[in-house]
Amino acid sequence: MTSHPTAFAPRTPVELSPALDVSGPREHARAVVLLLPGGRATSVAPARRGLAQLRMVPFARAIGWSTRGRRVAVWTLRYRLRGWNGSAQDPVHDARWALEQARRSHPGAPILLVGHSMGGRVALRLAGEPGVAAVCALAPWIEAGEPAPRPGATIVIAHGDADRVTDPRSSAAYAARIGASFVPVPGETHALLRRPVFWTRLVTAFVTTALESALPVD
Repeated sequence: MTSHPTAFAPRTPVELSPALDVSGPREHARAVVLLLPGGRATSVAPARRGLAQLRMVPFARAIGWSTRGRRVAVWTLRYRLRGWNGSAQDPVHDARWALEQARRSHPGAPILLVGHSMGGRVALRLAGEPGVAAVCALAPWIEAGEPAPRPGATIVIAHGDADRVTDPRSSAAYAARIGASFVPVPGETHALLRRPVFWTRLVTAFVTTALESALPVD
């Protein structure tokens, strides 16, 4: 049998776009919760539905259940790329796009940010953006010299003391520097899997408390 060489067409650049997984009202929501998954320090590979995205699913479901009947939209951002990528700060741009979508679809609705790992860093960077009422950063990636957000949003940072991927000491120091609440989580690692019920309760309590502060009394 004669084999023939395979011809490979040159790769052409593909314009990637961020996307949103949406649950709850599509318009006229009273509030929007935006979930920001983790990622990598450096990677220009397209972001896919991997573990980082799946880690947000229980939070999205729990938030939807705890806010049922209150017209709260729950969005999970899917980044274009997997990495932060240095000064490009790719996920920050994607999250700003998501905030703009929220302001257009639900004008005047307060926006709550919940981010894990790289997503926690993104959430903290955007704490001063218009419409953002509160931020919850779970095991966030915080570098030395991380900028303090503009005042306005309530900020909660929670970090497991057994995390070896991101540094809980950096989270505690950053929280103290910016006046945020810090919640240490004994025995927990970066994956948030040793105490899943605790994390779910923490996030839903954060959302409930933030909504009580941000929304007018019915």
